[in-house]
Amino acid sequence: MADMGLIAAQGQGRGRRYKLLPILSVGKTYAREGLDEFRVWTQDVAPLLSDLPENVIDNWRYGVTEMVNNAVDHSEGSEVVLRIQRTALATTISVSDNGEGIFHRIQRLLGLYDTREAILELAKGKLTTDPDRHSGEGVFFTSRVFDHFSILSRNLFFSHDAVTDDWLIDGEGDSPGSIVKMELANDSQRTIKEVFDYFALPDEFTFAKTIVPVRLAQHEGEKLVSRSQAKRLTMRFEKFKTVVLDFVDVAEIGQAFADEIFRVFKVAHPEIELISLHMTPAVKDMVSRAEAAR
Repeated sequence: MADMGLIAAQGQGRGRRYKLLPILSVGKTYAREGLDEFRVWTQDVAPLLSDLPENVIDNWRYGVTEMVNNAVDHSEGSEVVLRIQRTALATTISVSDNGEGIFHRIQRLLGLYDTREAILELAKGKLTTDPDRHSGEGVFFTSRVFDHFSILSRNLFFSHDAVTDDWLIDGEGDSPGSIVKMELANDSQRTIKEVFDYFALPDEFTFAKTIVPVRLAQHEGEKLVSRSQAKRLTMRFEKFKTVVLDFVDVAEIGQAFADEIFRVFKVAHPEIELISLHMTPAVKDMVSRAEAAR
């Protein structure tokens, strides 16, 4: 494999280590104005991925066209940069722009208090600042189609691991514009249909179910205790029929936070099914107390 240029060796003896080498690494810069995402795909990307399985190509077609279109329609920058890198095992494609930055744009247009709230809203899905032309599903589904998905924008880094369904927010650095990076195993079995079907209700074809990582409502150093935090979390829940609240990495919640979601919101929206997962005993007790008060 080293002779074939697929891996590189470092060190000697037992300390010898190997790393994957790129077998393909290309990049191209486009003027944003008038850029057609389908032409980018058909002319510059698809020919480089033609030997991959059909489902993998379908995933890349969806992700590349969605993210290029987002940069064209929303970034307000002057250029879009596409980079493709392949190893023997996986492909990584990034789409970047030199615009305002996705999180800051969402914060500004929606009047959000904190930039991190934009990440929470993106994670819920059905978020768009241009409802006449976009459904708000692109980032949501793209983040789940790929093995690894990340957005670096200004001082925020947001990533999602589709295998473990793990989310990360980091607030270090300052990168102008936005950089979206997608990675997928070349032999991935995941299909777009199974991802879309997972978030549709039985016998329906609409985006009716979402999974919300509750910890994204918890800013650094905060605990989830107030009604205002709960109201931020439940904002736009009415767009879904089923909302799964994932309490991973949330050790405890306050009485007011729980009451606002599981009594006040639920009474106001009885048609919305709330499902809670991965609750600690402390969280479960507080949720049960709120539900008992209905």
